[in-house]
Amino acid sequence: MEVSSTYKYARISAQKCRLVADQVRGLSIEKALNTLRFSKQKAAFIVKKTLDSAVANAENNEGADIDELYISTIYIDEGPTLKRMRARAKGRGNRILKRTSHVTVKVSDA
Repeated sequence: MEVSSTYKYARISAQKCRLVADQVRGLSIEKALNTLRFSKQKAAFIVKKTLDSAVANAENNEGADIDELYISTIYIDEGPTLKRMRARAKGRGNRILKRTSHVTVKVSDA
């Protein structure tokens, strides 16, 4: 049984979020939550929130035992990019790219 959870339009670049996702890929839920809880990165909070949601989905919807779950799949996709302008000298402007990402976590007990 595989249960998933998705956090869409997270205001962090996919590149930064993938660094955290690589640390917890394949771990048991307990080890992954400990790793994310003590990480100082913003992406750790986002991934932890999504992981908590996936565990809750498995427990409530499928009746799974939390102690047997592990992260079977975790991936970060790029979301839409917000384009903004910053004023520069002599009437020019530079483009600012505010990137978003979609975080998907799948947990399994098999």
